[in-house]
Amino acid sequence: MGMRIWLGSVALASSMAVAVAAWGQAKQDFTLVNKTGYALSEVYVSPSKADDWQEDVLGRDVMEDSVEYDILFHRSDKSCLWDLKVIYHDDDSSAVWEAIDLCTVSRITILYNRQTDTTSAVFH
Repeated sequence: MGMRIWLGSVALASSMAVAVAAWGQAKQDFTLVNKTGYALSEVYVSPSKADDWQEDVLGRDVMEDSVEYDILFHRSDKSCLWDLKVIYHDDDSSAVWEAIDLCTVSRITILYNRQTDTTSAVFH
């Protein structure tokens, strides 16, 4: 894809994009992996203390199944606890994870179990 979206304190970039000096290499940077079997239309990453979800880091893009995105933070961001919300493209259903310590997590893989109709995440 080779694109990067800068929104607030979070940037979304394909793994082929080149890091910009002020962005990236922050302790909260992580790779989001979609292994749900479905496309995601929206992805939100907000500080756990925030009252709202802020902006969709995908913008107008859709994150297809089996795609990985690097989500990069500005180096000045100090907060380690962040919330993650994804919304499925097909039916607008969502899944939320709260208080993820992004200072210790570098990869989040999102999975969907059709039998139980649940979305889960593995934090690496």
